[in-house]
Amino acid sequence: MSGERRAGSHQLAARALALAYDGAPVVHDLDLVVPDGAITAIVGANACGKSTLLRGLARIMRPRGGAVTLDGADIHRLPTKEVARIVGLLPQSPTAPEGIRVADLVARGRHPHQGVLRRWSPVDDDVVAAALEATDTAGLAERPVDALSGGQRQRVWIAMALAQDPDVLLLDEPTSFLDVAHQVDVLDLLAELNRGRGTTVVMVLHDLNLAARYSDHMVAMAAGRIVTRGTPAEVVTPHTIRDAFGLEARVVADPVCGTPMMVPVGRFRREGGVSAAAPARAPRSPSGTPRSPSAGGA
Repeated sequence: MSGERRAGSHQLAARALALAYDGAPVVHDLDLVVPDGAITAIVGANACGKSTLLRGLARIMRPRGGAVTLDGADIHRLPTKEVARIVGLLPQSPTAPEGIRVADLVARGRHPHQGVLRRWSPVDDDVVAAALEATDTAGLAERPVDALSGGQRQRVWIAMALAQDPDVLLLDEPTSFLDVAHQVDVLDLLAELNRGRGTTVVMVLHDLNLAARYSDHMVAMAAGRIVTRGTPAEVVTPHTIRDAFGLEARVVADPVCGTPMMVPVGRFRREGGVSAAAPARAPRSPSGTPRSPSAGGA
């Protein structure tokens, strides 16, 4: 979507990474090498450290221990614009300047590509227009961002991330606030970006089944550590779901694409079409009024 340039090959990695908020440890001694040119989904229960890990990989948080490296170099020692041209981030709750138009916000994605000798050009116009079109936000270009619905704003932020044209794109819950149709549209878009341009995509997702369908590589976390990693078939298992989510589940084949699909067991389930958890109802007469067990009958 962003022109003919193919994404470059890069290695983003965490080595013995420890991250903390106000001294409270969140991620512990974590090792991860992000597969280059693939889609990686990070999954796990709430507060397991998924978003914190993503912030660490994006250089938003400084490690308490260990390091994040980009092509072998400590990411915190690299120039900010150099990192921004390679690694893009869509955080979970981004904020926009009050009153800014959609087109102007998306254009901010081009900032890492500007400099003393590199001014705004028709190429930048084309990239911004393509990002708006790809996210179905071109019709919103003149509207203020703060006048949009939650779902519209989310698509605008994704457009800005795409306009940055990074080789590695990190997204924290990119499907938040979106209805099911737009969730699939966004994930289809990221898959097309990965397959067509070779962009490495790392995304935090809550929906385990969508994560399995769209990713090449999955990382399951619990309590700030990696429980397991591998292909969707290796990660989405009853054992891992129990360890990472504390949930009993069955795993079946997705009828659309064959990837593993999690079916939670839970305490409420239907047997033979009747709720096993619901109280039995009194039989009803043809008029619809409740009938006593002794009235009429066979």
